[in-house]
Amino acid sequence: MKRIALLSLFALLAFTCALADNPYFYGGQFDPTDQNANGLANENTATFGGDPYGAAVYQNFYAESNITVSGLFTNNLSNFTPASGYWEIRSGVSEDNGGRLVASGTGAVTNTPTGRFFKGDYEYTNIVSGLSVSLATNQYWFAMVPVCTTCQGEAFNTNTFGLYSIGKSDLNQEYFTTPNGPYFTNANNVCPHCEFPTFSSGVYAIGAAPEPGSLLLLGSGVAGVIGVLRRRVI
Repeated sequence: MKRIALLSLFALLAFTCALADNPYFYGGQFDPTDQNANGLANENTATFGGDPYGAAVYQNFYAESNITVSGLFTNNLSNFTPASGYWEIRSGVSEDNGGRLVASGTGAVTNTPTGRFFKGDYEYTNIVSGLSVSLATNQYWFAMVPVCTTCQGEAFNTNTFGLYSIGKSDLNQEYFTTPNGPYFTNANNVCPHCEFPTFSSGVYAIGAAPEPGSLLLLGSGVAGVIGVLRRRVI
């Protein structure tokens, strides 16, 4: 009986340690084989620059209890190595409305290949860590933009339809903005045949762990052409 109890304890400890490396929220994994696979400009480079970003994708998520955000990441199809990462967390974002800026900053960023490849670019996970942002229970939007203002490159935050997602968010409530416009427009306003129900990005946090998500394969593009926005699939 004691041996069974000890084995159970070890199994529980191993499971807890495994969870410690998991994000609090993850929109899901990009699937290059999906007919709607795509990416949205998410960068600050010599090619598409601005202050503090050239283009930023905002993913929504719910803090289901009081949490402390310790890191943010985006998965990007890119052809440059970022020198840093610019990040923001906002609340109350809606069409043409950036809501309230909760916290922002620039920090060191990792650049780790995911092994996925699409339309001539490899996908990389870009993470800023070492954050300490306290969030009360609520819905938030975050951006994490790879930065290299001396690089002639490009980065595209990949879309996802919920594969391996974690946590809670609202589908089709992601936003895109640039310093010179468009200003916080729904990602589905990109083009008539693009689908951006959610993005492959996530949040690391200290707090109660949410249940694994089950984002549905939903989403439809809303007609409209944005000249400054470079799409992967057209």
